[in-house]
Amino acid sequence: MPSDNRSWLILKHAYLRTAELKTLLDLFGTVDDIVDQPRSRLLESGLSVEKCDALATPDEKLINAALDWLDDDKHHLVAWGQDTYPEILTQIPGPPLVLYVNGNIDALHMPAIAIIGSRNPTQGGRRNAHSFSKHLASRGFAIVSGLAQGIDTAAHEGALDAGGKTIAFLGTGIDRVYPATNRRLAHAIAEGGALVSEYPLAAPPERWHFPERTRLISGLSLGTLVVEAARRSGSLITARLAAEQGREVFALPGSIHNALARGCHELIRQGAKLAETADDILGELQPLAGHMQETVVESDTKESLTPDTDDDYSALRKVLSHDPASIDELEEKSGLTIDQLSSMLLILELHGEVESLSGGRYVLTG
Repeated sequence: MPSDNRSWLILKHAYLRTAELKTLLDLFGTVDDIVDQPRSRLLESGLSVEKCDALATPDEKLINAALDWLDDDKHHLVAWGQDTYPEILTQIPGPPLVLYVNGNIDALHMPAIAIIGSRNPTQGGRRNAHSFSKHLASRGFAIVSGLAQGIDTAAHEGALDAGGKTIAFLGTGIDRVYPATNRRLAHAIAEGGALVSEYPLAAPPERWHFPERTRLISGLSLGTLVVEAARRSGSLITARLAAEQGREVFALPGSIHNALARGCHELIRQGAKLAETADDILGELQPLAGHMQETVVESDTKESLTPDTDDDYSALRKVLSHDPASIDELEEKSGLTIDQLSSMLLILELHGEVESLSGGRYVLTG
């Protein structure tokens, strides 16, 4: 086990962002040096009082529980800047500070494609997700999804049936499976692929975790395939993030009478590539698979992720302040739904306008 795992865990439990870590490394040298600093020096660095307190007085019970979890040879802590950290994730906005991994760490470095969609798909949608996944996995792609019911489950199962690798990004701590009905599937994924989470052990399935982890599902992948999604589906958040990360976006067309096809049709109208067969996707992604570095768009060249003139964003900005507010409070004050707020707050955070604190609270950074 790397000797600095304890320091990385302390930084993670302080909810430190990667950008903040870079500043602290410039000031103090190493992660071990950072956690050894007195609270007064940390405050001088510009960190919030809450984060300085968490670094100066870490919760030893939580840290030791995570270190005990890491005693298992299949359990890994992948930290930013380490050789085991996926290079493709370093170049997205808001890369995770650390990743908790249960399974095969090498799977994170394979060329990958995300397959996502409705939690309540039609039988045809489920079959399509399984079939596309199986074919793509048999051609050497890792299949990335979120372990949710429906399309996610079918995608993971298709990869496993092909004898391939599949990666599930969790919206909980790595030691929890949500939904519980996918516990057996999660075990099968970890046998050859990987379960991955950026959240501390025992973290519950908070509502904001699921749209937040979507940037990692799309970010680890060369392309994202959407299979059945309603117009206001969370899958469209992932597709939007994929496009903003410079990744390819594919969508399966469907019947005009199927409400779950409308989100896919909307994506195609917006420029997503229509996929009728898995070979349509392979034709686009295989030339990129050997050049993953070149296909990633650097985060500092991206255009603003936030629509400055969007009415919904204007409504959200009016209720945000420097006083921490929960997502439930923001829902009540703004009139926006939880799903809308989750995706919008993620975009604002990646853009540097807001900061997420422990307990799902948000504050303005400016």
